[in-house]
Amino acid sequence: MIPKSIIEAIVDQYAQPLEGRHGLSHWARVLENGRLLAKRTDADLTVVELFSVFHDAGRQNEAFDPDHGARGAELARQFHKEGLLTLTDRQLALLTLACETHTDGLITGDLTVRVCWDSDRLDLGRAGIRPALGLLCTGAARDSEVMEWASERSLSGHLPDLLSSEWGIHLKEEQSA
Repeated sequence: MIPKSIIEAIVDQYAQPLEGRHGLSHWARVLENGRLLAKRTDADLTVVELFSVFHDAGRQNEAFDPDHGARGAELARQFHKEGLLTLTDRQLALLTLACETHTDGLITGDLTVRVCWDSDRLDLGRAGIRPALGLLCTGAARDSEVMEWASERSLSGHLPDLLSSEWGIHLKEEQSA
């Protein structure tokens, strides 16, 4: 579980609308996608969970922002240096790599990084994009039931319960994409 202090610190510096396409409900769906995929693989759950909140945390706009992943990775490094994140060197390297490269369309590499990418790609429905089967990196993400489950939630703007139960945040229901 992601400590509430990390969520609060990310939210405090986030420059975009919390209700936006790349905001809190997206992070929460990515988290739930990642938890599901991590259960079905040997991915490092800590890294997968943290990816969900750092990968878009450095966005400067809701449109084309090619350096947002690198900014999210740098934020993770900063939090680690300040002691807010306690990770092994390997975990920090995996987290920052996953953030920096999550929009590059890569499909090979470390299993944990691939699970991170898949957890985000499974939520592309919010932007009107159906995840391409060939761009999903793991068998767990390519499972038709997982794809359908994630797609329905993404398209409907589902607000996961963890927003309030784990993060103490209450948002209004989103409009369908």
